Amino acid sequence: MRLNRLFILLLLGSVALMNYAQSQPRARDLGIPLDGKPGVYNAITDVKGVEVGMVTLVSGSGKLAVGKGPVRTGVTAILPRGKTCDPVFANWHALNGNGEMTGTTWVTESGFLETPILITNTHSVGVVRDATIAWEAAHNYYKELAPDVWFSYPLVAETYDGALNDINGFHVTKEHAMQALDGAKSGPVAEGAVGGGTGMICLGFKGGTGTASRVVNGYTVGVLVQANFGSRAQLTIAGVPMGQALLDTLSWRMNGEPVYGKPKAKTSDERGSIIAIVATDAPLLPHQLKRIAQRVSLGIGKMGGVGGNSSGDIFLAFSTANPGAFDRKATTKPVEILTNDKMDPLFTATVQATEEAILNALVAAKDMTGINDNFVPALPHETIRKLLKQYNRLTTN
Repeated sequence: MRLNRLFILLLLGSVALMNYAQSQPRARDLGIPLDGKPGVYNAITDVKGVEVGMVTLVSGSGKLAVGKGPVRTGVTAILPRGKTCDPVFANWHALNGNGEMTGTTWVTESGFLETPILITNTHSVGVVRDATIAWEAAHNYYKELAPDVWFSYPLVAETYDGALNDINGFHVTKEHAMQALDGAKSGPVAEGAVGGGTGMICLGFKGGTGTASRVVNGYTVGVLVQANFGSRAQLTIAGVPMGQALLDTLSWRMNGEPVYGKPKAKTSDERGSIIAIVATDAPLLPHQLKRIAQRVSLGIGKMGGVGGNSSGDIFLAFSTANPGAFDRKATTKPVEILTNDKMDPLFTATVQATEEAILNALVAAKDMTGINDNFVPALPHETIRKLLKQYNRLTTN
């Protein structure tokens, strides 16, 4: 009876998350013109086998009390082939390296991603990394070198949420990371202030988690971002200088002082970071996936990001093609590869999906008040629509 009750609670939680993901507004709902054909969910999970799980932690209000809150944080998990350990070809790229993505040295050296991917806040990388190894051990998610001998370098990335979250309270625990991994599934993906993106700020507005996909030439490219970069002055949507038009409105409050609005503080400084994960089912090898990861930079540029000095802009791309390519027992292994001359559509798809994933994070996020009553406003939907219409860029009435 107890197990049945637990199953029902898990099922209800899954249904609630799916309903939440489907109910959130997205960039296309605002009439933002976007190129390319998305997949069924317009999410990284459109790449068959990819699963996403999240744990969101929101509690408390008022003055910061380190160790107690307020808490505005979480953790996001991405499993390239679900809960089956079958390492994928992968590679990564840093537009600007003021950030962390653990495990990348071995990805570069070996050409494979052997672990799940997790994203959290800057000061929770360690506990999430260790939790991932414990989860791998519990689920036999590894390939042994010899009986009972294996090693793991989990891929864990971060962006900083300390403007809204008690980041030095270390509220993300081992159990939260394992819950995100256990709860990972295919289908719609929640966006906005959820998972590792809960406390993030992007381009002068509330940011967070966003995703999008493109289908091209029979292949799918999916992108998930944790968007926490840029200043409002840089915000560009569909070529329209939105941030410049909104500098004197919708002020942040940080430590009682306005960040935007009158009187204005500095408005051109790059702030924060962005993590982007690109998945594809196209048969690409590691050197080609490096080229895919580099194209994320262009999608960020379309939003106005410049990869500023204080920004950690780190991207990883993997391919779910060539299952079984990682085989400790084999001497040789045949693999399929898409020729370089056929990669241009995938480059375009990566740029488009990155841009839309960032937009989806911004559109889905809501106003948030965090530590010390610091306040960050959400992107003003109707104002965005009016500005798009003014520039003849609105696609719907």
